[in-house]
Amino acid sequence: MSLFDRVFRGSDVMFAQAEQEVAAALKNLGADAPVSFPGCAFYLPCIYAYLGKKVTKLSELNDVMPEIKALLKREQKLGDAFSSGMGTLIAGEVIEACKYAAKNPYEGTVYHGAITDAEVRELGVPLVTGDIPGFVVIVEAAPSDDEAVAMIKEYQRKGIFVFLLGGVIDQAVRGGILRPDDEEYALNKGMNIRVVPVGPDKWAVSHIISVVVRAAMIFGAIQPGDWAGIDNYSFHRIRAFVNAFAPLQDLTVGCGGGAIAMGFPVITNETENIWRVPKSLIIQEDVSKFIDTSLEARDIKIKITDIDIPVSFSSAFEGEIIRKANIQVDIYGARVDAFEWVRTKEAHEIEDHVITVDGPDIDSYEAGAFMPFGIIVDVAGKNMQSDFEPVFERKFHHFLNCVEGIMHTGQRDMIRVRVSKDAFDAGFRVKHIGEVLYAKLKSEFDAIVDKCQVTIVTDPAKLTGLRAEANKAYDKRDERLATLTDESVDKFYNCILCQSFSPSHVCVVTPERLGLCGAVSWLDAKATYELDPNGPCQPVNKSKIIDERTGAWEDVNEAVNQHSHGALDKVTLYSIIEDPMTSCGCFECICGIEPASNGVSIVNREHGGITPIGMTFSEMAAMTGGGVQTPGFMGHGKHFIASKKFLKAEGGISRIVWMPKELKDTVRDRLNASAKALYGIDDFCAMVADETIAEDSDALMSFLAEKNHPVLNMDPLEY
Repeated sequence: MSLFDRVFRGSDVMFAQAEQEVAAALKNLGADAPVSFPGCAFYLPCIYAYLGKKVTKLSELNDVMPEIKALLKREQKLGDAFSSGMGTLIAGEVIEACKYAAKNPYEGTVYHGAITDAEVRELGVPLVTGDIPGFVVIVEAAPSDDEAVAMIKEYQRKGIFVFLLGGVIDQAVRGGILRPDDEEYALNKGMNIRVVPVGPDKWAVSHIISVVVRAAMIFGAIQPGDWAGIDNYSFHRIRAFVNAFAPLQDLTVGCGGGAIAMGFPVITNETENIWRVPKSLIIQEDVSKFIDTSLEARDIKIKITDIDIPVSFSSAFEGEIIRKANIQVDIYGARVDAFEWVRTKEAHEIEDHVITVDGPDIDSYEAGAFMPFGIIVDVAGKNMQSDFEPVFERKFHHFLNCVEGIMHTGQRDMIRVRVSKDAFDAGFRVKHIGEVLYAKLKSEFDAIVDKCQVTIVTDPAKLTGLRAEANKAYDKRDERLATLTDESVDKFYNCILCQSFSPSHVCVVTPERLGLCGAVSWLDAKATYELDPNGPCQPVNKSKIIDERTGAWEDVNEAVNQHSHGALDKVTLYSIIEDPMTSCGCFECICGIEPASNGVSIVNREHGGITPIGMTFSEMAAMTGGGVQTPGFMGHGKHFIASKKFLKAEGGISRIVWMPKELKDTVRDRLNASAKALYGIDDFCAMVADETIAEDSDALMSFLAEKNHPVLNMDPLEY
């Protein structure tokens, strides 16, 4: 039997199953029964992306079945194998859609199932920064549990995002990587540790493919039905590959044909009825060499900083949650003295790689105890500037969260760091936090940091005074930052980090408008440029003003045109209507005009409900991303909401009429302060509705009238 025959047989099996599922669903639920995946605004994403069809009910799903069947070609040639492989994957989505039409088939199980738009967008920033260098889909059980666990952990250590299908999921559970009984696991099914058990059956692979096609539509602005565009994007932008363990079913081989058609190589230890295809279908009989073979096939180069700690260090652990029952010590600035403080020093004042622990270590405390903790990092370098101190401190959050068994939140003197019992049992102690901070500052900021010295104080008698000193330093910085306005600097910075996924998008970062992902401030961009003058952040002069009201500069337009490769001619920084800045898809929030009130509604990607505009975040985002300008809608960071430049051209923050309660609580203090400074309004947030008050325009208008919201007296928006 030829390899092509195995692909064709596999596609027949998948399509036959799809036909059975559609027939059963039509009989049990009726032709008008809705079909969708939770949290997805892209209909059935694979069908929408490849066939351009908006399937919303079972009758429409039945109507596309002939088009899918037409993909199942039969001639003994590569093109037919690829076409049949893609038909296999799309038929898999049909099966899953029918199951979801009845109920969520994975609720209460170990399996994740459908992946939401919000989860896809959450991957945007780590993908463009390289924290996720690639994806692996591991299919079926490894020869042994130990080999499965070792492979998954090594992929984690390298930062590779892991999707699991079939028997390997049971091995991951038995090996303790997946913990179905853990409270946190029930909330995100492995997304936080980047090991996702998608489903037990091969057709669940369609949920993984849907991530790829939605990335193309969200970040790449590829239009539904543009088959060639989707495949071109997946091949050049999504560095994914498949590890498939023998023995391979024909159904797996059929799916593999689709994966290879998308540009994703398959590495297997199967030797029967399998052909070697260079760079595409690779036979590696030694399972221990799967990882190296896979990374080489997809040309993924992993940069790992060696850190002398007894646990793993990887971005895969960044979302790890440590619950109360697993806390060895809890460093919490609200209960004990705790802080993080970077200080700029002269080179002669410090010694490089000296890590000092002043006070008792972790093993001096009972399990679960609060531990006082002050981190002082002294940095020297000829290019070091005091403005970089808060940039480095914010990086601590990322650095420490990458440590297996460590959870970090907050900053300054309101940090919370939890060390797990597992990390403690592995030998993790206070000095290892110093080792992590030293290694990462020296490796990531090598153009700035020449010498670095870390002192960690745990002696309670010394910490109160040191915390007071740190707060004086924070206050001094805040006074400096308060003077940083768009008018006070002579240059902005662009950021094109996201162009690896959104080729025409360019962020312009100013002191009063951070990057729309929320991760890049003006100081961050400045530090990035100092670190790498040829890197993703470049200075943009602002000497040729066109319109101060909208935030338009000739220099900015020239830079945007250059760095968008001619896709954009002009952009404004303070308007949602007149040439607004593009969005890549990684934005924290979306702002959209709410016509009834003449104001704007803002929604963050964590909010899954409807807005008074009549759309969810995902539906608004589907119109906004991909590096295109969409007047009336704008992606942005959370902290931009309280900026005095937010919607300046349209009247400013007084246009804000609605946002989710969680987001409102996050920005409340800063937004109230800005409204007080601009308009003399006390407690402006009390005038802004949320989902507990209104989710439609009628209820919103009643609330705004009751509160006498200033938007009711503003000029109409023209767009």
